[in-house]
Amino acid sequence: MAFGFGIVGCGMISRFHARAIADIKGAKVVACFSKTAESATKFAAEIPGCTAYTNLDEMLADPKLDGIAICTPSGAHMEACVAAAKAGKHVVVEKPLDVTLARCDAMINACEKAGVVLATIFPSRFHESAQLLKQAIDKGRFGRMTLGDAYVKWFRTQQYYDSGAWRGTWKLDGGGALMNQAIHSLDLLLWFMGPVAEVTAATATLAHERIEVEDVVVATIKFKSGALGVIEASTATFPGELKRIEIHGNEGSACMREEDIIRWEFAKKTKADEDLLAKMAGKTHTGGGAADPKAIGHHGHTKLFQDFLNAVKKGKQPLINGHEGRKSVEVILAIYKAAETGKAVQLPLAKDPTWTKRTLKK
Repeated sequence: MAFGFGIVGCGMISRFHARAIADIKGAKVVACFSKTAESATKFAAEIPGCTAYTNLDEMLADPKLDGIAICTPSGAHMEACVAAAKAGKHVVVEKPLDVTLARCDAMINACEKAGVVLATIFPSRFHESAQLLKQAIDKGRFGRMTLGDAYVKWFRTQQYYDSGAWRGTWKLDGGGALMNQAIHSLDLLLWFMGPVAEVTAATATLAHERIEVEDVVVATIKFKSGALGVIEASTATFPGELKRIEIHGNEGSACMREEDIIRWEFAKKTKADEDLLAKMAGKTHTGGGAADPKAIGHHGHTKLFQDFLNAVKKGKQPLINGHEGRKSVEVILAIYKAAETGKAVQLPLAKDPTWTKRTLKK
């Protein structure tokens, strides 16, 4: 029997989840849920055998359903996740896991209590270039890690933010260029460089109207290893560039631009290094979302869903479980707090920060 997925939320990203699932043998989308009947019906019509629901509990009671993929606005992930866990359904959650640590912890605890698998969508970890870079780090090829930087200089129009009432809000978007767009690169940076000890930051809203969140952010990072780093993120840099991650040590340097590896130099060279660089310098086939949020591939999603299904079958944890998904949320909240106070913030956070300067839409 094929593993039956239900899609919760029928917006843009739900189509990427559906395509990824369709590419996996032994999995299929059997149901979808939206509070808006028109959205659910439209989505279901695109997939043979998919039943549309406007009541989540009714969908979770569908006997064909084994798990769900949550594609709702970021700050509405917890409710569907907890409901699914209580119904004994496995859960995949679009990034971020949620927008507060308390909500993330509620999701993790609910799934662990129910004995169901929880995975967070960070498909960039499954790209071949990221896997190769991680392997080189684990083998010690960089020597002492010294610098780890991420740059996400993208562009979003005002129409993008105006297209949904939840976009650009603290409650449902959880943040701006960092929480929504650059979180993928931050997740990779944490995967490569390890835990964070301290952050400082500055944020600004410079090019967009009617949003509560930042469209420009610069943060400095001190990793627990002693290495330093920078993350720059924006949705206000026309026309938008491919995202870039740079990793440095005293014995090596590498640079990823989207899925391409454009620098791969080590003090201790191997015969395979030159061939790897030639092979990995032409892997990017889309705009990477730099200017168009739809201009992304779903192949990373496919690999992530396959990893999730393997974990379900074997009773193991997926590569990016709930605890892994929580890490980037914690660092982002620390960065936002550092920007608000103008002071360095130490990690780990004992609890969710309190906010004194946030303005909310009326």
